[in-house]
Amino acid sequence: MKKSKYRVYTDNELAELMFQGDGNAYAELYDRYFAVIYSFNRRMLRDDSQAEDLTQEIFMALYESATSTPIGSIRSYLYQSARYALIDYARKQKSRDDYLTSLQDYYNKGVWSTDDTVIERDLQQQIEREVDKLPSKMRAIFELSRKHYLSNKEIANNLNLSEGTVRQQIHNALVRLRSRLTCFLLLQITGLLSWIGHS
Repeated sequence: MKKSKYRVYTDNELAELMFQGDGNAYAELYDRYFAVIYSFNRRMLRDDSQAEDLTQEIFMALYESATSTPIGSIRSYLYQSARYALIDYARKQKSRDDYLTSLQDYYNKGVWSTDDTVIERDLQQQIEREVDKLPSKMRAIFELSRKHYLSNKEIANNLNLSEGTVRQQIHNALVRLRSRLTCFLLLQITGLLSWIGHS
């Protein structure tokens, strides 16, 4: 019942409480605005997964900013953050697309051939190893989401947690996995490019 009192607070009051380190104030703002910002990002990106990832990043930035510097208007901050994040994503996506196009050109020209099954198997094994390294609570939530296909609400009910906590834990798990798997994939690509250079 303690959390319910936060629902009557204004955004400014919650922002002030969050600045003072009140995690419940952040959780209330998260619940209050996550769907709104997600819908905005979804309309722009037309991609559910990417929109959710971007929204999670925006709320992580909100927490980091609001606990160090008071924020005047939470709503304006979130929409401005979303606009900047979408612009940054578009720039990165263009660079990524250009890079993938160059790799695809190598492949189409027959510069190398690889056993896709082997690469896929190695990647799957690496994913399993990295998931096993996650903190126990984070791993349990992540596996219920990705392996058992439970919704955030179902996971929250099963583990007696808030949906905001579940979303945050899944996001944190994805950030860790992306970071570690990116290094793994870069090693794979580096090996292929090295082979190309000597062929």
